[in-house]
Amino acid sequence: MRIKLGFLGGARNVTGSQYLLETNNTRILVDCGLYQERDFKHRNWEPFHVQPHTLNAVLLTHAHLDHCGLLPKLVRDGFRGKIYCTAATAEIVQIMLLDSAKLQQEDAEFKSRRHQREGRSGPFPEVPLYSVADVADTIPLLSPVKYGNPVHIADGVDATFYDAGHVIGSAMIKVTANQDGEKRTILFSGDVGRPDKPIIEDPTLFNEADYVLIESTYGDRLHENSENISDSLAKIVNSTRKARGNIVIPSFSLERAQEVMWYLNELLLANRIPHLMVFVDSPMAVSITEVFKNHPEVFDEDMNKLMRKNNSPFDFPGLKMVRTVDESKGINHIAGTAIIIAGSGMCTGGRVKHHLVANISRKESTILFVGYQAIGTLGRHIVEGAKKIRILGQQYPVRARIAQIHGFSAHADRDELFKWISGLKKAPRHVFITHGEARSAKSFGEFLHKKTGWEVSVPEYGEEAFLE
Repeated sequence: MRIKLGFLGGARNVTGSQYLLETNNTRILVDCGLYQERDFKHRNWEPFHVQPHTLNAVLLTHAHLDHCGLLPKLVRDGFRGKIYCTAATAEIVQIMLLDSAKLQQEDAEFKSRRHQREGRSGPFPEVPLYSVADVADTIPLLSPVKYGNPVHIADGVDATFYDAGHVIGSAMIKVTANQDGEKRTILFSGDVGRPDKPIIEDPTLFNEADYVLIESTYGDRLHENSENISDSLAKIVNSTRKARGNIVIPSFSLERAQEVMWYLNELLLANRIPHLMVFVDSPMAVSITEVFKNHPEVFDEDMNKLMRKNNSPFDFPGLKMVRTVDESKGINHIAGTAIIIAGSGMCTGGRVKHHLVANISRKESTILFVGYQAIGTLGRHIVEGAKKIRILGQQYPVRARIAQIHGFSAHADRDELFKWISGLKKAPRHVFITHGEARSAKSFGEFLHKKTGWEVSVPEYGEEAFLE
């Protein structure tokens, strides 16, 4: 048996997830992600390593843009096969890709005007990577599958999706190849979630696999576990209410916003915080929350208990889903304390900037961060203690309380990754460490080899491996 595996993205870096599996005269692309790191963005503009029309299928692990964000480009360039993913992922992909196309159009127009004014050109073409029309052509190719049900891709090639516990609808994918009486299994971890997270099930454990591709986003570190999210959130809400300020929570639209609602609902049910108005001010987060409501089959037991008792975290008293700009503007005219969950999570755009303008200089208010803040973002400047920040072209003194709750990460850390892969009852033929910065991937690879003695490698971008 001969199987070829190409590492076309997510190799010694975090974004741009893309793997090419070739076997039995069949070509399968696993993920087709957008590069988001500044040093690798040029790859978004490069031709695909394989001609899109020669692909039999795409297998999609989940709806984050670093896993699905180049699908419209793939379709525009000739792909016409099926894109297999879970039903929840299919719904969210539509939301994410439409938003991505619109943002790219706006960004291209803005840069074109600026570069024309400045008499220069940028490093990338001043056109969108793909259009809304390209997204419209992509959506009909999405083919929903159920966890645990094998999908027949081609003669001798099947794929089965399992719950990854990362975000709603996320999947680990096991591809089975049969040839000349021999069988091999290749397991793609996707992004591995954390155990005991709210709303969704824990990551699926596996007894065996011949080859494993495992992510390593947090492969060189451990999450801070000393902090109790509920206790920290209650303390922040109660102290800010006492000061008569607002709590502004910059949040990502997929999973993070819904988790914050879950914890607020839990605290309200226990009467640990006052019944305040809670605004979810992000059209994308509102739309994705509707997807959650549509897919109770992915909920864990704790979430199902809440739903049976009509205590949904997406429908508690005082919760207001905000779509229109006028509704958003009206929030800052409300007297008394309010909790405002708004995008974007790193304060790089979206409606949260307007809420920061209204609250960042109020000592009564709290700006609460519930996610990682990348270097160079407005959120990072704020959490690092900037005394003044620039928002929408103006400088504002930082007088609000700046708080951060760790523990919301949807990625497994080093020990959680090791626990997941340790479910294998026998040694795989080889483990490939992917989807992590070079230092993190190499560190986890060394850690895994030392612990198990297994054959482990950290592929480079463009590398090919032959599996036998």
